[in-house]
Amino acid sequence: MRPFLLLAIRAEDVAAEDEYASILRLAGLERHELRRIRMEQGSIGSVDLAAYSGVILGGGPFQRSDPESGKSDAQLRVEAELESLLDQIVAEDRPFLGLCYGVGVLGAHQGGVVDRSFGEPVGRTSVTLTQAGREDSLFAGLPDTFEAFGGHKEALSVTPPSVTVLATSPQCPVQAFRVGRNVYATQFHPELDSAGLCTRIDAYRSYGYFPPEEAEALMAAARERDVVHAVAVLRRFVRRYAAR
Repeated sequence: MRPFLLLAIRAEDVAAEDEYASILRLAGLERHELRRIRMEQGSIGSVDLAAYSGVILGGGPFQRSDPESGKSDAQLRVEAELESLLDQIVAEDRPFLGLCYGVGVLGAHQGGVVDRSFGEPVGRTSVTLTQAGREDSLFAGLPDTFEAFGGHKEALSVTPPSVTVLATSPQCPVQAFRVGRNVYATQFHPELDSAGLCTRIDAYRSYGYFPPEEAEALMAAARERDVVHAVAVLRRFVRRYAAR
């Protein structure tokens, strides 16, 4: 099997390592089956997409909708490199799964509007499949409505014609979408269980996702019960494209 490629953007080591470990565990991959590039640390250079079964883009505190003047040099470089890579991924319909940040990056790449109209608080959200989602191989057979972990400041507010919406939620109209047959993005986090969410709450308590004094209560709420069905999306993505 060709490995998968994880493009990571988290500068916070605890969160970055936990994201990598969570994807390995929940996708059922071994370390040699998931190569990671931490994009925030330097240029990705030339990527041979044919060498990988698929590309997974991790989440993080970068906001695609932030004013250009407020973005760091690292964020601007990451966005430019992802824009170029997505040109090839979309044109060749290569397997791609963008996690949370992927909605903003891929949505903007396709000409959609990404802004802060439909942010959601950190914790569980109720995700409902569209008819297209019920027929999609990554989502088919899941309950029409299921719980997922999420929490984001920005979202896709105007959907471009090239996008097929697969899932929605009461506060966020686009929870998952597909471009072509093989290019996906989810606003919720299919790579998160309750332990992973607690790690991120602790790592990002001062990043404006929630009042810092609410961190302990959010972690306690996360531990009340785990999500079951959302993680299947990541697992199915890996199994589908590893089989190729």
